[in-house]
Order: sequence, then C-alpha cells, then structure tokens
Amino acid sequence: MDYKKTNAPQTTTVNDLIELAEPTGNVYESITVISKRANQIAAEMKSDLEKKLQEFASMNDNLEEISENREQIEISRYYEKLPKPTLIATQEFKDGKLYFRNLAKEKDGFDF
Repeated sequence: MDYKKTNAPQTTTVNDLIELAEPTGNVYESITVISKRANQIAAEMKSDLEKKLQEFASMNDNLEEISENREQIEISRYYEKLPKPTLIATQEFKDGKLYFRNLAKEKDGFDF
C-alpha cells in the first residue's frame, strides 16, 4: 500500500454517523469494518517500518557503540507524519474502496 497517495486527513475529523451507516445499514457494523481494516493497515505499516529499520540494526549493539543515524531518524519521522491507520481506514470506507461481507447475514439465507 502506498501511504503517500492516500487522501486521508492528517488530523481527526468529525464524521456523520448516518453517512457511515449507509453501506452496512448499521453504524456499529460499519465501525467494526473500519476497525478491522485499521488493524490490517497498522500491521502493514509496522512491518514496513521494521523492514526498513532492520537495515540499520547491528548484531553487537552496546551503549558505547550506539550513535544517531540520520537516515534512520528520517524514516521514523516519515512514518510519524503519516495519517493514523484509523483515518486511512475511515477514508477508504467512505470512498467505497473496502470490500466487506457479513457471514452471519449470508448464513441466514441458507438452510442448515
């Protein structure tokens, strides 16, 4: 996922709950979809950051050898400035970019 190209706001915004509830018909279900997507995004961002910072890790670190690495600091600052995963997930949900389904509702249509 390219985090630079997201049009999610940088800060928290007010959302209309009725607008959020439209795709699912239930505001709580919509929030559940958004929260699950936010968890996926957060895990992906964390693994990307760890992968990039792994290049700077050395096997025999001790307190005397630790020094500031400007590249490492810049990478960390970049990830700190990105929109939070909840904001990205909410924007994706509002834009209709998320695919979701409720298995419990689908199950009701079948006889078991």
